[in-house]
Amino acid sequence: MSVFVIAEAGVNHNGDMSIAKSLVDAAKDSGADCVKFQFFTAEKLATLSAQKAPYQINGECPEQNQHEMLKELELDFESHIELKTYSEKIGIEFCSSAFDVLGLEQLATLEPSFFKIPSGEITNLPYLRKAASYRKKIILSTGMANLSEVKEGLSVLLDGGIHKSMITILHCNSEYPTPFHDVNLNAMSELGNVLGVNFGYSDHTIGIEVPIAAVALGARCIEKHLTLRRDMVGPDQSSSTEPREFRKMVECIRNVEVALGTSEKKATESEAKNICFVRKSIVAKTNIKAGEVFSEENLGTKRPGYGISPMEWDKVIGTVSSRSYLKDEMILR
Repeated sequence: MSVFVIAEAGVNHNGDMSIAKSLVDAAKDSGADCVKFQFFTAEKLATLSAQKAPYQINGECPEQNQHEMLKELELDFESHIELKTYSEKIGIEFCSSAFDVLGLEQLATLEPSFFKIPSGEITNLPYLRKAASYRKKIILSTGMANLSEVKEGLSVLLDGGIHKSMITILHCNSEYPTPFHDVNLNAMSELGNVLGVNFGYSDHTIGIEVPIAAVALGARCIEKHLTLRRDMVGPDQSSSTEPREFRKMVECIRNVEVALGTSEKKATESEAKNICFVRKSIVAKTNIKAGEVFSEENLGTKRPGYGISPMEWDKVIGTVSSRSYLKDEMILR
């Protein structure tokens, strides 16, 4: 199964459906498997006095609080229905992350193939129980969480009837953008090893190197923010990836997953034809007369490699030549 690539449109639509549809187009054109939005209402997500996270300020409307910012970024359920229809029409899977139980209930009516649980909900017990109740595949982001919290959240899902094979845990760092020294990518495969689940990576770094490295380390799912332009207004825009760069990331991911191949070490079809041209054979280093003893003084190794292998050197040294050889001639058995 190939790596599942999610283009996180998130709130980069700024509440504008035309931008949202353009993000769907960009996700499709980039080669992503899925485009993902966020389904919330400011009223249910944050208190009236909740302040922005430091990354959300980003020089934009510093006097605005989180509730006011979220209000401008809402996409109502009717918009989600329209975006799902549009996504299906152009041939890309649609997904959205809910941030409350009612949101999960509404999204469930769209019959998604999986639920994507955002990092902030990993400690939300009633939310996790509700998500598990639908018995669908779950992708769980783990930004800001320690291993104990991830184990606890996973236990809620398992107790709710979700089998481990249906769960993918995404390693994640919830700083936007994430500095490279805080990525801690080795923790991703450790999550998979310790918890015995599928694992992947949700990326907030600038650039495409880390998601590609994650695939090389075994990630089965990659999520990364997509924007039309990084200079657009919005809390996530500056740490998101523009379409051309996102497309390059997907191309690299596909190349890496093909290059990973199997665990069997053998000569491949493409290289096998080069064996005799690159390996060496035992040859006469000097002219050799019949009856002369083969020694390190009169034998050497040179290309091509369709004669006696140098690995049989010890078997040849000390034997008697049955015929004469000119310098550079291959020794015959």
